[in-house]
Amino acid sequence: MGNHHHVLWIGTSGFQYRDWRPPGDGDGTGYLYPARLPQRLWLEHYARHFATVEINNAFYRLPERTTFQQWCQRTPDDFVVAVKMSRYLTHIRRLREPADPVARFLSRAEGLGDKLGPVLLQLPPNLRADPAALDATLALFPAHVRVAVEPRHESWFVPEIRDLLTRRGAALCWADRRGRPVTPLWVTAGFGYLRLHEGRAQPRPRYGRAALGSWLDRVAQRLAGLPTYVFFNNDPGGAAVIDAAALARQARRRGLEVTRTPQISPRPSR
Repeated sequence: MGNHHHVLWIGTSGFQYRDWRPPGDGDGTGYLYPARLPQRLWLEHYARHFATVEINNAFYRLPERTTFQQWCQRTPDDFVVAVKMSRYLTHIRRLREPADPVARFLSRAEGLGDKLGPVLLQLPPNLRADPAALDATLALFPAHVRVAVEPRHESWFVPEIRDLLTRRGAALCWADRRGRPVTPLWVTAGFGYLRLHEGRAQPRPRYGRAALGSWLDRVAQRLAGLPTYVFFNNDPGGAAVIDAAALARQARRRGLEVTRTPQISPRPSR
């Protein structure tokens, strides 16, 4: 974990989005990828502009260990990759009998070496609180792997779960929809993890300046001094890239230490 020293790690949830490059031979203003950049080089380009990414597609299909090793080799030394746990454990097994799925996941994701950041366990919206199953799952992760948990059924938001996460050193993933927190703002670990799913600003699903400022207030008040990972999951139209850059600008103005973000001028809304 030697290279995870920044306070605010800002990135996006995934990097393979075709609408992040301009149509035709556009000049690229407000887009992350140049029009002529081949897709096989997108990760290198992304990693020059961001220091962290959340790998979302591992949720649908867990990549081979060699893929994780290649991501490690293709990115700068300071790059950190958060990985969303495969849905086989969370949505199909629903946390039951977790030993094999967790072992398989770790055997592959640890191909990232010391670039492996937090592992995200996103739970199904209809999975009610099951403290024993969550505890058994968290117990399987080695101490050097950070775990964030994103429950989506309100039955999880009770003191027993808060205590369990704290005991295991796992973070409650803070989540936003439409500019509002949809989770309690518990601090249960030595790091923070925030996912911004959908803003309310134009053009949708962008985040407005006030919403981003409110999240910086919450991070500064509750997670002061703790490394905090912030991933924008509002990918359509490049909103995630534009909002990540805007959040970083606000954070730097407040004197917060922030990882690199692209110098990007928002393209006009259409």
